[in-house]
Amino acid sequence: MPKRERYRNRIELLQGTLDLLILQTLRWGPQHGYGIGQAIRVNSGEVLRVDTGSLYPALHRLEGQGMVSSEWAVSDNNQRVKVYRLTAEGRKQLASERSRWEQFSEAVARALNPQGEEGGA
Repeated sequence: MPKRERYRNRIELLQGTLDLLILQTLRWGPQHGYGIGQAIRVNSGEVLRVDTGSLYPALHRLEGQGMVSSEWAVSDNNQRVKVYRLTAEGRKQLASERSRWEQFSEAVARALNPQGEEGGA
């Protein structure tokens, strides 16, 4: 897909969705900020891209809320990085947010296709 077309098809994240994606990514194991952003991009099929100006404030907010914890570590390429991990409170929040997201996405799907219409408008 050409770069211009990918940018045009870029999906802006709904408020709160980034937190859900971060928590889900950390469910798979501890990760540094760059790795979280890369995982979201790769796992979304290159559709969702989180810039650092959104990612790090979200991580700091989640840490302040007790959803994630962090510690300094040394990366594979010998760089000092902050590694984030999901807390027990974060696991509970993730379960709640996933449930809400599933209800929301099902409701949107029903609204877009109210009576099982075929073919659309």
